[in-house]
This record gives sequence, structure tokens and C-alpha cells, in this order.
Amino acid sequence: MAEEEDLPLRRTKRLEKLVLDTLGIDELRDYILELKDEITRVEADIGRKQSHRSAADAFFKRP
Repeated sequence: MAEEEDLPLRRTKRLEKLVLDTLGIDELRDYILELKDEITRVEADIGRKQSHRSAADAFFKRP
């Protein structure tokens, strides 16, 4: 039991991997566009969160 606690935690996968063999070329391109849109959305959220963190860090910075 102690050995299990020593193991690093596995990251949870957010997206299910599709079986690509069943998709046609147009479907694969559509899938790529969906993924790119999701990446753009997540990157925008990261940018907002970094801005909030920077503002908080500046506010609470010690003189």
C-alpha cells in the first residue's frame, strides 16, 4: 500500500482519442479545425488568467 502512495499521479485525459481509421479525409480536416478552435479557446483563457495573476501579484507585492 505504501508503494502505491509513492507512485506519481497520472494526469487525467481531457479528450477521448477518436478511432481515426473510420473517418474520411474531410472528417479528419473538420476534426482538426475543432481541435484548433478548442486550443484557441484554452489559450485565450490562459491569457486571461495570467493577466489576473499579474494584477494580483502587482497589488500584493511588498514594498
